[in-house]
Amino acid sequence: MTRIGILSDTHLTSPSPWFLQQVQLAFGDCSIILHAGDLTDISILTAFEGKEVHAVHGNMCDTSSYRTLPTDKTITIEGYSIGLCHGAGVRHTIEERMWSLFPVADCIVYGHTHIAVNHRLAKTLFVNPGSFSNSGRYGAPGSYAILTIDEKGLNASLHRLADPWL
Repeated sequence: MTRIGILSDTHLTSPSPWFLQQVQLAFGDCSIILHAGDLTDISILTAFEGKEVHAVHGNMCDTSSYRTLPTDKTITIEGYSIGLCHGAGVRHTIEERMWSLFPVADCIVYGHTHIAVNHRLAKTLFVNPGSFSNSGRYGAPGSYAILTIDEKGLNASLHRLADPWL
């Protein structure tokens, strides 16, 4: 089984000790990491040393992230096509916009709304991990997702962070 850690909307300028601890707790057994944007600073990705990392920039990223990371990308993992994009604009139509960007993807991973989502629309799995902090909208706790690929196919689960921000 392949386990893929998914996070978004970290909104950090550097990897704090708390962030590093949460990354280890959440993604210690994941070989691949997908960051769906709004890292803020590219240095956040140093927390995933030794793992295969795919990331995109978001609307709140600084210049280093915009210059280094793409707006969107498609990744193929074990034969499954995964679209990765932060997203922008109003939350009510974000999945339509993501679907038009990745019309044949098996899975679409996005962020921006800070609202965790895990559902299928037709044959496409939509995953928004929420915000990997306590800055989720409408009082939502910090969250992330785990995508698994096994004999049953491609599936995702949503999880809450272990502790609130200090």
